[in-house]
Amino acid sequence: MIAIKFALKNIAACAHKCWAAGFFCLFSSSMALAAIPVQHWTQASGAQVYLVESPAIAMVDVQIDFDAGSRRDPPSQAGLAGMMSSMLNKGVLAKGGEPALDENALSEAWADLGAQFGASASADRMGFSLRSLTEPALLDKAVALAAREMAEPAFPEAVWQRERQRVQASLKESYTRPGTVAGQAYAQAVYGTHPYGYQVTEASLERISVADMRALHAASVVACRARISMVGAVTRAQADAMAAGLLSRLPQVPCASLPPLPAVAEVAPLAEAQEKRIAFDSAQAQVLIGQPGFKRADPDYFALTVGNYILGGGGFVSRLSSEVREKRGLTYGVSSYFSPGLHAGSFTVGLQTRPDQAAQAVELVRQVLKDFVANGPTEAELQAAKDNLIGGFALRIDSNRKLLDNIAGIAWNQLPLDYLDSWTQQVGKITVADIKAAFARKLQPEKMVTVILGAAP
Repeated sequence: MIAIKFALKNIAACAHKCWAAGFFCLFSSSMALAAIPVQHWTQASGAQVYLVESPAIAMVDVQIDFDAGSRRDPPSQAGLAGMMSSMLNKGVLAKGGEPALDENALSEAWADLGAQFGASASADRMGFSLRSLTEPALLDKAVALAAREMAEPAFPEAVWQRERQRVQASLKESYTRPGTVAGQAYAQAVYGTHPYGYQVTEASLERISVADMRALHAASVVACRARISMVGAVTRAQADAMAAGLLSRLPQVPCASLPPLPAVAEVAPLAEAQEKRIAFDSAQAQVLIGQPGFKRADPDYFALTVGNYILGGGGFVSRLSSEVREKRGLTYGVSSYFSPGLHAGSFTVGLQTRPDQAAQAVELVRQVLKDFVANGPTEAELQAAKDNLIGGFALRIDSNRKLLDNIAGIAWNQLPLDYLDSWTQQVGKITVADIKAAFARKLQPEKMVTVILGAAP
């Protein structure tokens, strides 16, 4: 048995290495330069399926998403979605004549198959991911095991008590890290009472029970609400059968017969500027400046993406890096980014600097932001950004995993099926006027939150 497991693990490792080494040549050289055919259909259960066939390597990657992210956590139970997802691999129930599996037996079962399965929760969604070889005997067993783990989690009480203590200890340790403390203060200031700003604490974990996890699972993880994305060596017929198998143990009821998911309010704009100074014994001052940004569905998405690359998202070639790092030596690195989601995720500028230089760095960042929003980029900056973004597009889809992330984004955000095919054209047609207008609509430099941790008063 041990020899068999070792052989299977080696087979999986070899397959993974072959896929990693060969996929770029086999896939990106052809697919990145040609159309990426995304197939989409709705199953009888109501589940939405998105597929890209990639037959070069005998593997398949699957992502299954549900609207059960942390934005739906009760305010007093921040962390519920994340903890529920982390408990899904701690065992499955005995059901349908199949024995119960504890966390060790479940881990061994996946090792025997040379496959991977996991669950996670982000702010907006709860996702399950499967990676398996497509050899029929292995794939069928992987789908069946994933269906059990997704639909029939045991949520063992003793394991939850252990996990809660472990996470609480990790939280206490994180409070000694300046980046964590600054980030929490920043999120609370930017998002206010919106769920995007909820903080997991020892107290909120104490209020989460196994019964709460079971209730969240039962209400959220149902077949009709699934969005399934697949990339790999499977045909549409095989993908449809896989999707049906993965969801086969979940409740099979029409979504119209279910209570609608509660509405989540939008992120409120900031009414005025805020500055938070946090005393902290650290060698570097942590600085975060920003505000609520925009939703992923916003029509300004491409203008803001290209503009932010110029402003602070392009690494050493960005304007913030030039002004704050290169010309004045106030930091080793400074960046800006948007975090769009189903609601307005934050726009953030972040840097570290010497405590005695924090005030100078903050004022300079504010001035660069103000100038960029007022005047936009130069034509030279825009052309350089387009060249880099378009030239680097192939790197966004040069593996099954990266491509799957993009397909799952199309599925979750209901983007056009030709989104990847038209991405470079969308970037290419952005103008200086587009960026200037989009940034003026979204950013208000005079109303941003500033968090400075570790700097002298």
